[in-house]
Amino acid sequence: MSRRVLVARLDGAGDVLLAGPAIRAVAAAPDVETVLLCGPQGAPAGRLLPGVAQVLEWSCPWILNPAPESSRDLLEALRVMLRSVGAEEAVILTSFHQSPLPLALLLREAGVRTITGASTDYAGALLAHRLKPGEDFPEDQPEAERALRIAAAAGFPLPAGDDGRLRLGPLPDVSHLVGTGPYIVVHPGAAVPARAWPALHHAAAVELLTAAGFRVVVTGGPGEKELTATVAAVAGLDLGGRTDLAALAAVLAGADAVVAGNTGPAHLAAAAGTPVVSLFAPVVPAIRWAPYGVPLELLGNQHAACHGTRARICPVPGHPCLSGVSPEQVVEAVQRLVTGVPSLQTHREMRHR
Repeated sequence: MSRRVLVARLDGAGDVLLAGPAIRAVAAAPDVETVLLCGPQGAPAGRLLPGVAQVLEWSCPWILNPAPESSRDLLEALRVMLRSVGAEEAVILTSFHQSPLPLALLLREAGVRTITGASTDYAGALLAHRLKPGEDFPEDQPEAERALRIAAAAGFPLPAGDDGRLRLGPLPDVSHLVGTGPYIVVHPGAAVPARAWPALHHAAAVELLTAAGFRVVVTGGPGEKELTATVAAVAGLDLGGRTDLAALAAVLAGADAVVAGNTGPAHLAAAAGTPVVSLFAPVVPAIRWAPYGVPLELLGNQHAACHGTRARICPVPGHPCLSGVSPEQVVEAVQRLVTGVPSLQTHREMRHR
């Protein structure tokens, strides 16, 4: 009889994708059925991950922004879901600025007995296995590797033969959307303004890529149709608002390279195994959050004044960390990736640059 293990990652799609290797580690254990607890933004990504038997969706009031009201009904909904699953073990995956303890308390109340997480704060009896960031592992490491360390502390090491890269399950056929022939994807949207390269820079890059002989596909969500139309103009194929997350993953998987900011689709491209030109604002550290495990071109001033601020709105007039990146630099980065000579081969190499 299989035992159910709950893995929690309560924030965005990119965060859930980066948890994928840790989830596979849990799922690879004998007789384990892995249940993934996600927020509403991360749940669609969770359904794309190998090793996930069930996805639970819950709006966490201490993670989401804007946050839902922490009502009795909201907390009771989580308890009901957890009791219906019947998991006795849980692995809570968090970033450095998040605490596993509020969720651990709720899990204890729901009957989960063995809980593992990383906490700088004293955890008392809430965590059976507590990792201390800075002591048990360094904070300056990729998020995917942080998650793997937490899973390993719970007794779920990555199995032999698994390289620890991001992966996706089966994807839909999107040939009716992208047509035939090689293409580059440009994804101009970003979850927060501080991480966005200017729209007209994107549009200029699409024109230059087309002039250089590339076919360009521009992607975006339902709320980004005006942006993608501006960026695609007459040179690119505009798929703004025409893909759900699974179809977007398939579009990214078919590309020769993807141009994107520090946002979920960049991690989705990495999970699909596609090289990424990352327009990366340093409001969070690239060593932790750059696309993981694929050929990478990292653009943007990583030593700008906004470095490490976690700002959602750029605190520096003119947004110099990204606005200083030219469309020509993006085209050159794409050319390096498609010819197989990127300046950053993998995330591990980036750590030493």
